[in-house]
Amino acid sequence: MEYFVGIDLGTSSVRAVAVDPDGNAAAAGQCEYDIQKPELDRAEQDMDQLWEATVQAIRKMLAEKPEIRDEVRGIGFSGQMHGLVMVDREIRPVGNAIIWADQRSAEQIRHIYGTVPEEEFAKVFENRLSTGFLLPSLVWVREKEPARYEKIYKVMLPKDYIRYRICGELGTDASDACSTGMWDMKARTWAFDILKKLDIPAEYLVESHESYEKAGTVTKECAERIGLKEGTFVAFGGGDSLMMELGNGMIRGGLMASTIGTACHLTCALDAPTYDPKLRTNTWCHGGEHLWSIMGAHLSGGVALKWLKNNILGAQSFDAMTALASEVPAGSEGLLFLPYLNGERTPHNDPNAKAVYLGMTLRHDKRHMIRSTMEGIVYSMKESYAIFRSLGIRGDRIIAAGGGAKSPLFRQIQADMYDCPIYINQGKEQASIGAAMTAAVGSGYYKDYEEACARMVHLSPEATEPIPENVKKYEEEFQRFKEIYFANKALF
Repeated sequence: MEYFVGIDLGTSSVRAVAVDPDGNAAAAGQCEYDIQKPELDRAEQDMDQLWEATVQAIRKMLAEKPEIRDEVRGIGFSGQMHGLVMVDREIRPVGNAIIWADQRSAEQIRHIYGTVPEEEFAKVFENRLSTGFLLPSLVWVREKEPARYEKIYKVMLPKDYIRYRICGELGTDASDACSTGMWDMKARTWAFDILKKLDIPAEYLVESHESYEKAGTVTKECAERIGLKEGTFVAFGGGDSLMMELGNGMIRGGLMASTIGTACHLTCALDAPTYDPKLRTNTWCHGGEHLWSIMGAHLSGGVALKWLKNNILGAQSFDAMTALASEVPAGSEGLLFLPYLNGERTPHNDPNAKAVYLGMTLRHDKRHMIRSTMEGIVYSMKESYAIFRSLGIRGDRIIAAGGGAKSPLFRQIQADMYDCPIYINQGKEQASIGAAMTAAVGSGYYKDYEEACARMVHLSPEATEPIPENVKKYEEEFQRFKEIYFANKALF
């Protein structure tokens, strides 16, 4: 039996999963870590710590099933998107990585648009710049920490540094590089003309390839550390949202994924780089040529429930919380939650946006707070859904993904708010399976993604169907929800 390893480098943990050619997980290992917040608007991570966590995750995977060591044919990656990793000429990190959740670079975005007007920028990038993207973070370092900036040899994304530590080769892929703010979406390459205007040296950039292409092989030094065979094929892999799409079989239109993890996003695969003219959503390159994806990104997903659990309620578990929330009817009896605990991207792109509970009365208790928090997360995603529909993008099925897919209540809320059946993947490792799929295609085991998806992706035949009275209630409450941000924007 041959296996493919998908390494999913997330915001709070790294997970290594060995899957067989039919997409079944044979062994897995995970290691957690934290975001460092030296100041309120900052979000950083130590890449050496993330590398050590990756080593431990792979070792745990192999310890679970040692016999797969000699049967791993290839390795692929799924990585948290947007973040800035800077390395010197010895390929050592120049300080911490500035990750996607960072909010410090709003001023730098204004400086960038002062040099390259937003309309001109959007014609190439097909997105609006956001704080936490690699480009504005890099400009912030240049303006605020010039001594650190002068040490830079190359810049890359977080998973690219981890892959370098495994195969010893620098590079990135289109699905991750396209999220940096430095990308030409139609041409699927770096936006060299824009970068020249911004005085960003082209020499800082690593080569970009497609997700399934060969990045290198496991080095002798790495093999001795992690336990995998020297010479094992290593694919470039891709950005986590795109790898999750692959893991859900989303390589053509008609399928959407509603992903609730630490953050959350709504995505749909495209065969052309369609984008919202108002730049409220994101358009990304997908895992291979002639594939793109549109995404509505929301910065507070499961992290909002975690905040409520740990900082407010002191609850025992998420299961206990959702059991309480199930006692409350749809709409939480008028209590609404605006989930902008960390600013927001779609549709407002406002790093200053804040969270709000609206409509609280004496009859409300912690059950209502939990359910309204869950509903607020999905209301925010419903805003993306409305934008997709305005662009003519339709999904006949929606797949629930991420941690939120495990919750029957979360799945029901999504079915009711989208007024669409919600399916789940029978496998629980969509991002890792997508990452493994890049290795399966790149190593030649499967000829293309179509063949790989047909074998490796297994959706549940049963769906969570919308409840008509809940659909009506949520549509009414959604109109109120949309007004909360605008009514409070000046106060934020």
